[in-house]
Amino acid sequence: MTIPILAERGRAQLACGRIFRSVLFLFATVPGHIGAGQELPPIEPPKPLPTQESSATLRVTTNEVIVPTLVEKKGGGVLYGLKQADFVLEDNGVPQKIHVQEEMDVTPVALVIAVEQGGVSALEFGKVAKLGPLLDLFLADERSQVALMGFDSQPHLLHDYTHSSDELNDALEHLQPGDGGAAILDTISSAVDLLETEPKEYRRVLLLISEERDHGSKHTKPVQLIRKIGRSNVLVLSVSFSPSRAEFLHDVKDSGDDRYIHGENLMATVGMLIKSLKKNVSKEIAQESGGEYTTFTGDKGFEQRVADAARHVRNRYLITFSPSDPTPGLHTIRVRTTQDYGARIVARSNYWLGDGP
Repeated sequence: MTIPILAERGRAQLACGRIFRSVLFLFATVPGHIGAGQELPPIEPPKPLPTQESSATLRVTTNEVIVPTLVEKKGGGVLYGLKQADFVLEDNGVPQKIHVQEEMDVTPVALVIAVEQGGVSALEFGKVAKLGPLLDLFLADERSQVALMGFDSQPHLLHDYTHSSDELNDALEHLQPGDGGAAILDTISSAVDLLETEPKEYRRVLLLISEERDHGSKHTKPVQLIRKIGRSNVLVLSVSFSPSRAEFLHDVKDSGDDRYIHGENLMATVGMLIKSLKKNVSKEIAQESGGEYTTFTGDKGFEQRVADAARHVRNRYLITFSPSDPTPGLHTIRVRTTQDYGARIVARSNYWLGDGP
């Protein structure tokens, strides 16, 4: 049975939620905001998800692309102290003029947690219930806030934005099993819309806790989600059920370096991304956004994965650039350092410029 978003809590609480979302909408329509003019996604179960694509962009309207970049040393730990001259960023194989914000952990975080409730996911509720105390790792800045979504065959907002990890912890401890669906595509799309209502200076993060394959999305096609992620400034962190150590080790080595796009290869590359989404949507979307994908088995493994994800979110270099090639459509990004530090570099693998094919 689906959890109602504000079930039986009274009309007053429902009204407060609507007022809160109205404030977010007004904030999102301030000139210059990424989500200007965009409507908030419907979040009450009886209402269908929007079928149109979000108008939010990765500040491409001002020709500035944002690329949060993690540089992790062998054996763990972030490589600090790198300067602008230490990075090279290539857009479709062409080096770009970049700007690097050297200070880390200086901006608040807007986090949406999306937890699967459908199918066999109920077996993982005990682990997910322990997520509450880990939220403080994301909420270190007093302005940071987190919202909670659950999903089965459709997404539901279980708790609107708050800075209180205690409130979210209570919601996580009372998750209820849903139907047999796992509408991951619809849920990511809805979560991105919700994150895009936040101020542009926030680090927007989606923590997706789910299985690997989509089951039951009705409103979001793979190519639509590829475009939306490519236009957004949302970092996706995926923690999946049904772990496979071999697949995880392969993913660590796969940074998207072989995904260059050269003109006529655009549609072939989009086709490859769509194929990957169908195989493992949680992994592919994380990689496209510049986030991370991992799996877990026991409680300790889950807690460690989330703690690592939180640490990595706040310890990324912020690289920005204005594309030298204004061709609309999907562009592939590669970030590297001028010296070989033997480090693992994690950055978004592509972005979508303009409307494009």
